[in-house]
Amino acid sequence: MSTTFAQMGLPSSLLKAIDQLDFHQATPIQAKAIPVALAGRDIMGSAQTGTGKTAAFCIPVIAGLLENPEKTAFVLAPTRELAQQIREVLRGLTKETPEVRVTSIIGGADLRKQKKNLQKNPRVVVATPGRLADHVRRKNIDPQKVGYVVLDEGDRMLDMGFEKQIDEILKQVPKERQTLLFSATLSPAIQRLAQRYLHKPEYLSVGKASQPVAKIHHSILPVPSKAQKAEVLLDQLNSRQGSVLIFVNTKWGTNKVAQYLKEYGHSVTRLHGDRTQGQRNQALQGFRSGEYRIMVATDVAARGLDVPHIAHVINFDLPKDHSDYVHRIGRTARAGAPGQAICLISPEERGIWGKIAKLYQLEALPGAKEVEKRPAAQGQRRPPGKKPQQGRRFSSQSGGASSTAGGGGGRGRKSGGYRGTSSFKARRSKSPRGQAAARS
Repeated sequence: MSTTFAQMGLPSSLLKAIDQLDFHQATPIQAKAIPVALAGRDIMGSAQTGTGKTAAFCIPVIAGLLENPEKTAFVLAPTRELAQQIREVLRGLTKETPEVRVTSIIGGADLRKQKKNLQKNPRVVVATPGRLADHVRRKNIDPQKVGYVVLDEGDRMLDMGFEKQIDEILKQVPKERQTLLFSATLSPAIQRLAQRYLHKPEYLSVGKASQPVAKIHHSILPVPSKAQKAEVLLDQLNSRQGSVLIFVNTKWGTNKVAQYLKEYGHSVTRLHGDRTQGQRNQALQGFRSGEYRIMVATDVAARGLDVPHIAHVINFDLPKDHSDYVHRIGRTARAGAPGQAICLISPEERGIWGKIAKLYQLEALPGAKEVEKRPAAQGQRRPPGKKPQQGRRFSSQSGGASSTAGGGGGRGRKSGGYRGTSSFKARRSKSPRGQAAARS
């Protein structure tokens, strides 16, 4: 039996905002978590990605702040993008309660501007741990007023090395607080974190922890070599409709894949840690609005990126950490919609896929057909009047590149194998175009 938000005893102003957002039926994690949080209990929650987890903690935090006007809240998230998305959800939920001011404190943004925003006494501070710890150290914010703490994507924050900053922040926050910890996994490290910061928490879980969303269709495409992944990727893009998020393991590789796709006329943007915050915001906004059909990203986009219309997630590289697979593919099939997950698997990645397949009960490689060279599929190729660089193949890994056996660009030529960075740089520097690329 479904649960409605109207049945939860929420403040009328909050219910009005929820209704304006077109939220009516609570998702399973919301139906479980919100009543427990409203009762004042600490929560250790685990749910599949894309199940409405953000609203599951935002709604009770706002309700608590409305009931306790003297209290404030800290919401911690591992990445800037996730922090900004949580801020937007909170702003939508507080449209009818302007007294609950929300601000975000993230790395890469102007420290002085953040200080001015904190001086306006926001009721909710959404932050990345490092930047919030910095403001606490500078005494730009009073942690003694905090009555609610949310730790979102707790496992990712530990993976990224934020445990020290979390410790530093929570030592300054009153022990008489409510703490909500959400994590995709219930690893021993997360359980130790819960024991340290939570008081007699209620353990809530929806679905099997760390399992891919059921509505995602998985496809595995073994390729003969890393150098041929780019051509297989083009075929996949030309045979599929809708927006696409492509994951690459390195910043260098992200740039190369994005550039390769641009040369073939695709509308593409990129997201990784070396881009400025303004560039990252523009990339996300352009992808959300449909200005770009394709986003190429490192794992900075794997956690918390909420773009409802992503139809396909393509793993150009398999993730280095097996647990990141479920977070990557969880960017599709949001809010119950279907989605596609595609993995391009080179011979070097077969062992990695074997572990991922076993962990998440997915198709193993032996039954999969290896992708062979074939005529180019109908669809978008290169811009008019433009030819791909001759003799070029590449791998997304840092320093990965190779050349064709006999030169001559285009698709369907035999690859000469994998070569290192120096080889790639030497070859592309022979042409004016390659020299320009090397300087950029």
